[in-house]
Amino acid sequence: MPSTDPQSVPPANVLPKVAAVKVADGERLRSVHVPGATLTVRSRPPARAGLPPALYVHGLGGSSQNWSALMPLLDGLVASEAVDLPGFGDSPPPDDGDYSITGHARSVIRYLDAAGHGPVHLFGNSLGGAVVTRVAAARPDLVRTLTLVSPALPEIRVQRSAVPTGLLALPGVVSLFTRLTREWTAEQRVRGVTALCYGDPGRVSPEGFRNAVEEMERRLRLPYFWDAMARSARGIVDAYTLGGQHGLWRQAERVLAPTLLVYGGRDQLVGYRMAQRAARAFRDSRLLTLPDAGHVAMMEYPETVATAFRELLADTGDPVADERTEEAVDDEPANQSTGG
Repeated sequence: MPSTDPQSVPPANVLPKVAAVKVADGERLRSVHVPGATLTVRSRPPARAGLPPALYVHGLGGSSQNWSALMPLLDGLVASEAVDLPGFGDSPPPDDGDYSITGHARSVIRYLDAAGHGPVHLFGNSLGGAVVTRVAAARPDLVRTLTLVSPALPEIRVQRSAVPTGLLALPGVVSLFTRLTREWTAEQRVRGVTALCYGDPGRVSPEGFRNAVEEMERRLRLPYFWDAMARSARGIVDAYTLGGQHGLWRQAERVLAPTLLVYGGRDQLVGYRMAQRAARAFRDSRLLTLPDAGHVAMMEYPETVATAFRELLADTGDPVADERTEEAVDDEPANQSTGG
């Protein structure tokens, strides 16, 4: 549901200039105007003409960069684009200040409609998983397959390690937190985020860590950074308490697209125990469980996620997948398990 808080950040056209967003080799950024928002879209040139489009949606506090490890592994399978949700990455806040799950889903739908990209292979992580679940339920015509990595779907018993993130939704908590952490460096903040999101923080390369620190420094200069975090966290909490036909689990049951579910055994934000419930809720689902992964398996084990996506396409009779399945790189952790 839309936030009722007053808009507390300046318009996008008077925001201060900050450092440029990191762009990996083979990627490009562009701004796209849709009703109510301006979205930054990260893309890779298609390996050849005629590939089906794919759109990737990040989680709370993330950005389109979260998909930069996975996207090149799917070159030749899909034409990849990743979006910065309003208020995150390089996208300015939404015009109406609506950071709800529905508000974010509306922005994704408006982008897909404007681009003529449908149906697409739709990916979502965490908050983005909840967003694309709502998109797939509301607009099945836009979704070819759905891949959810640790989707933020309602849990009755939330893990203790996820409580601080949820507390961001409470009025005054962000102000208190920013005061208490005023002296923290960007490096300290990134180490904290990495410890929370990765099953094994040691999998982050030195270059990846430096890039994350630079991005954190950039975000902290944005006057709307904490506002976007707090309102989006509130949007997740609101969605967790919403029942009836608009509840996320009810909407999951309405998804028609073949769905790949990816859950990490060391996830401190989304309960690993929710994997089986999700597999039952999505009517045409495949479940990949990674006992050593945390909350961002597409960053921790991108080759494994790419292989599972290729298998999803092969199972659904996608001719492009059939051409590439034999080329898949097997980088699966030794104790990985799969089910469905």
